[in-house]
Amino acid sequence: MSHMPTVDDVARVALVSRQTVSNVINSPEVVRPETRARVEDAIAQLGYRPNASARRLRSQKSSTIGIRLSPMSDGISGSVLDQFLHALTEGAHTRGIRVLLFTADDDAAELEQIKRLRDDRDCDAFVLTSTWHGDARTRTLLDEKIPFVTFGRPWGDDDMNDPQHHWVDVDGRAGVRAAAEHLTAGGRRRISYLGWPSPSSTGDDRRSGWGDAMREAGISDVELDDLVILAAEDVSAARAAVASYLDAHDDVDGIVCASDSLALGAIMAASAAGRDEIPVTGFDNTPVARAVGLTSVEQRLGLVAEGVLDLLLGATGSDIALGAPIPGEAHRLVTPELVVRRSLGLVGDDAPAG
Repeated sequence: MSHMPTVDDVARVALVSRQTVSNVINSPEVVRPETRARVEDAIAQLGYRPNASARRLRSQKSSTIGIRLSPMSDGISGSVLDQFLHALTEGAHTRGIRVLLFTADDDAAELEQIKRLRDDRDCDAFVLTSTWHGDARTRTLLDEKIPFVTFGRPWGDDDMNDPQHHWVDVDGRAGVRAAAEHLTAGGRRRISYLGWPSPSSTGDDRRSGWGDAMREAGISDVELDDLVILAAEDVSAARAAVASYLDAHDDVDGIVCASDSLALGAIMAASAAGRDEIPVTGFDNTPVARAVGLTSVEQRLGLVAEGVLDLLLGATGSDIALGAPIPGEAHRLVTPELVVRRSLGLVGDDAPAG
C-alpha cells in the first residue's frame, strides 16, 4: 500500500463498516469481542494509526504531558534532568503523547503555569522533578485534582505504604551501597563518605547506603561518624573539604561520593596530597565520569521515564488515565547500576574502561 492506511482501508480488510472501526478505536466496549479482534488484527496488519488531532478533538483531551524545563545548571550533575527529559520525550512519542516544556522562576510560578495549562486544556497531566521533603507543589496539585507524577519520592508521610500521589525514583541507597561494597570487596576498609550537609533527603538516603555496606564490613557507628566528609555540590568546595580531611586522616583508603561533582573534587584533592592510590566513586555517571574514567552509579533514566509513562498511561496505554494511588502500585523504585572503570587509583582493577 503506497498511501497511509485509512479507516476505510481497515474497514475493507476487516469486513466491517467504517463506524465499527471508529467504535473499536474510541469505544471498544460496545463492539463484540470477535469483531473487535478482527478489526484490531487489520489495524496491526496495515499499520494504521488514528489521526491524533481528530482524536484530541473528540475526546476533549490534549494527549500532552507538561513538564517544567529546569534552569540551566553549571554543575556536572546538571545533565541528569536533561537525560531524563530526552528519555521521557522519546518514550511519550512512541505512545502518541506529546511533551510540552515550560519555564518558571520558582515553585510558585511553576504552579501558576500548571493551572493555566490545565485550564486552557493544553495539558492533561504533569511531571514534577526535584522533589524535596515538604514539597508544597504536590499538595497543591492534589487539592486542585490535577493529574501528575513526580520524578522523586515524597520524602515524607506520603510514601510507599500510604501513597497520596504517584512517583518514580532511583534507589540511591542501593546505588551507593553497591559502590561501597565494590571498594570493600577490593580490601578497602577506611572508606570515607563525601556528601552534602543534612538535611538533604536525597543525600541522606545515599549516605545510608554507604553506612549499610560499612556496617556489613564490620565498621562501628563511632568509626562511621569519623569517616564522613561534608561539602556543598561544588567541585571546589569538595576539593577543599577533602584536602582538609586528608591532612588530618592519613589512613583513608577509599572515598564514596554522593555525586560526580563531589567525586571530581575528591580526585583533585587526593592527587594534590600525593594520594592517587585512593579509589573514588561518584554518582550519576555523567559525561565527565566517562571522560576521566570515574567509577560511578548510573541512574538508568530510561527506566525512570518508562516508569513515569507507565503510571500515567498504563503499561501499553496511549491515553492519560491516572487512577487512585494504591499502596504497592503507586510508585516505581528503579535500582541503579554501578559502572566500574579502570582508573583513578583503582590499581589492579581489571574491569573494562567505559
